Amino acid sequence: MVDQKIWFVTGASRGIGRAIAESALGAGDKVAILARGAEVETLAEELGANCMACRADVSDAEAVAAAVAAVVANWGTIDVVVNNAGLHRGGRIGRIPLADWDSVIDVNLRGAVNVIRAADAHLGTGSAVINVGAVVGFRGFPGDSAYAASKAGLAGLTRALAIEFAARGITVNLVIPGLVLTEMTSGLSEKALEGMRKTIPMGRYGDPGEIAQVVEWVARSRYMTGAFVPVDGGLLSSFGVPG
Repeated sequence: MVDQKIWFVTGASRGIGRAIAESALGAGDKVAILARGAEVETLAEELGANCMACRADVSDAEAVAAAVAAVVANWGTIDVVVNNAGLHRGGRIGRIPLADWDSVIDVNLRGAVNVIRAADAHLGTGSAVINVGAVVGFRGFPGDSAYAASKAGLAGLTRALAIEFAARGITVNLVIPGLVLTEMTSGLSEKALEGMRKTIPMGRYGDPGEIAQVVEWVARSRYMTGAFVPVDGGLLSSFGVPG
């Protein structure tokens, strides 16, 4: 396939990451899926010959570099990087353990940097980097300072790298999911989820497949870079947050 792309998707063993991998595979592309647990290897077998498992923690720069090297050795290059791996630890600023704060920043922000640095030499004209943000990176929720800070940092990183990579013909964009029911949100009570649902103008949660559909479109868009693309049922618009 002439237009076949090689994807490297982090946090891909479940939820939004898995949906992104399945969407790209469905389009005829090849996908390397990275996650920390052994389930990533089982999933890769399930998804077929065009899917490759990479087991690593994104906060470990050496492990990420080894995973990228394995993909390049197997498939020759990387065309699309999706930084989807995420960690959430909540708590008011005076109560959240600093170890939890550090862990969130290490995975959500430094993890993205580790992946981009490892893939950098293999990205060329037509390549795309897609960072997966969050609504909380643009508006405040009490008790969510660590996650918000990491996602706000990812937004800043996106715009800086969009300028840095533009001369090489590489796009860098941020996709911003709204409230999607995944393992990360499973710890919230039904009351909390319902309260959050009521703030969404479209009145419902998002589906991982809906996020994946937009990620795939962004990956193939050649003149859009440094953009923030909400997929949130209108949630950011309802708070008047600029894109």
